[in-house]
Amino acid sequence: MAAVRPAAVAGMFYPRDPRALAAEVEELLGGVDTLAPRLGFPKVLVVPHAGYIYSGPIAARAYDELAPARGIVKRVVLLGPVHRVPVRGLAMPGADYFDTPLGRIPIEKPELKDLPQVVRSDPAHAMEHSLEVQLPFLQKVLGEFSLVPLAVGMASVQEVAQVIERLWGGPETVVVISTDMSHYHAYDDARRIDRATIQRIAQFATDIDHEEACGATPLNGLLHLAKNKKLSIKLLAANNSGDTAGGKGQVVGYSAFALHEGGEVSLEQAGKRLLAIARGAIENQLLQKAAPSMAESWLNQTGATFVTLTRNGQLRGCIGTLEAARPLGTDVAANAVAAAFRDPRFPPVSTTEWPDCRVEVSLLSRPKPMRFADEAELLAQIQAGEDGLILECEGRRGTFLPQVWESIPDKKSFLNELLRKAGLSTDTRLARCKVSRYRVAKWKE
Repeated sequence: MAAVRPAAVAGMFYPRDPRALAAEVEELLGGVDTLAPRLGFPKVLVVPHAGYIYSGPIAARAYDELAPARGIVKRVVLLGPVHRVPVRGLAMPGADYFDTPLGRIPIEKPELKDLPQVVRSDPAHAMEHSLEVQLPFLQKVLGEFSLVPLAVGMASVQEVAQVIERLWGGPETVVVISTDMSHYHAYDDARRIDRATIQRIAQFATDIDHEEACGATPLNGLLHLAKNKKLSIKLLAANNSGDTAGGKGQVVGYSAFALHEGGEVSLEQAGKRLLAIARGAIENQLLQKAAPSMAESWLNQTGATFVTLTRNGQLRGCIGTLEAARPLGTDVAANAVAAAFRDPRFPPVSTTEWPDCRVEVSLLSRPKPMRFADEAELLAQIQAGEDGLILECEGRRGTFLPQVWESIPDKKSFLNELLRKAGLSTDTRLARCKVSRYRVAKWKE
């Protein structure tokens, strides 16, 4: 019979009820204010591990970076400090699965017998929250994956780095380091201490102590390896419990970092590539030219795009995807073909007019729900010229790309036209509707 490590801190650090937990994680992810589209995803995240009411917004900022990794990352190597049971080394559990209210996660048991610092300890995992609180976020963002959970006790920088190196893998593997920052200082003192620690993390210091970060042992090992591998590192967010749900007399600090292999993909390079894919896909259908190559790994991330065709400056077709559900390269190619040949407003593009056509590709960010009580509050939140909007009500849905602001610059008129596009009356009560916004990166030939 399979051994299961049950959820130990559900109902304390996060909700026990599955629906309540899913809603809270979704709300935290939806509250991340970074709307820009992104390409690629981190190899490593450094994430806090307090109760969600305290560190949830900072953790969500980190896990939002993994949204493009869904369907690619199938393995998570998770390291966090022990809080309750001392252990020498890095402890694997004997269990075959970790349970959370959102479901069961299989535990991978890699061959590490030649590494004496890797031990087995069920007690070290039994009530440990530093690993468990990460799992609902990972389940929501990645879907299905296997887990390599390591509860880290006394170990050297080199011992930790050696284990992470062994488990590094390829694009199917992401590494997560679970750590909070300073503990129980006054608010201003904590901010000063944490600022200094954050600067040292950004410089790949490997002598951070446990007064500065409770997960210093796994963090130092990771930073040692990351420096050797020449990873880039970026601070995503930082605050403390005094900024969220606690008083300011004694606070706990939180931060989140993303580390990338080879740096992030530049939008300029990506735009040239996506335009070539769109044009190549159309010419494959129209002129029987070879299908475009999609060898780059970042084209395998899930992505949502729109492809727009113009002819002599006039719209000639526009088809797109609102939610990322297939590889980015595939999405662009499919939408390009649909825009050229299946937009119901236009006849299929012909070989004679194709030389006069120009291609535009828009890459959408993950839509974020907007929270508002009435139309006035919604209008106040909308950023004219920047936001694309998705409006859903009574089983109907419509969207306007940010480019539509060029022809409808007034917010009220923009909303009215979006209601009409969705097949709704302009006097529809917006408080009954779900409105989400997104941003785009766009490229035009």
